[in-house]
Amino acid sequence: MLKNAAFLIFFLSVALPVFCQEAWKLSIDKEGIKVFTGSVPGSRVKAIKVVSTVNATASELVAVLLDVNESDKWVYHTKLCSLLRKVSPSELYYYSEVSLPWPCENRDFVAHISVSQYAETKVVLVDAPAVPGIVSPKDGIVRVSHSKGRWVITPLDKNQVRVDYTLQVDPAGAIPAWLVNTFAAQGPLESFRKLKQQLQLPAYRNIKLSFIVN
Repeated sequence: MLKNAAFLIFFLSVALPVFCQEAWKLSIDKEGIKVFTGSVPGSRVKAIKVVSTVNATASELVAVLLDVNESDKWVYHTKLCSLLRKVSPSELYYYSEVSLPWPCENRDFVAHISVSQYAETKVVLVDAPAVPGIVSPKDGIVRVSHSKGRWVITPLDKNQVRVDYTLQVDPAGAIPAWLVNTFAAQGPLESFRKLKQQLQLPAYRNIKLSFIVN
């Protein structure tokens, strides 16, 4: 139960500006997925970085990230996730609830996803910080107000990209920071495993997004 509760640090948003933390420390290196943790000044919870190579195009990966209604299929411990407002093909707002075992209360948040790409390098950035408002707080669920993350997607060849994912989040409420930090690395590993499986589904294969140059 304690291990599952600690996974919250990863799942509260899908992606962050560079943090001013100490050097990243490698926590897990399995199946081509490296998970690092790092301290953040002024925060009781460590930041996370995940580095992995994915067999997909930038468009295919971005399509999965933007398909928020399906996030519960691969983002570990996500109870539900729903689109709130689509601003444009590359920008949206969504709501998500993270399931935690008793006696911890579930967490929820509203996130703003925006996608951009550098023309020269074709590197894609996907930012998804938590934002206030839009959905009123719910009884029995702790609202997360601080969560910053970023996906940096770097093309390697025609059908392969490198992913650098960073996240720093304050889970709020009564979850001991030491507990979250102790098991923080395992959650990203499980989610990246499922992300790679999600990318193989027909709905995402060979997809081309108008705002992404592969």
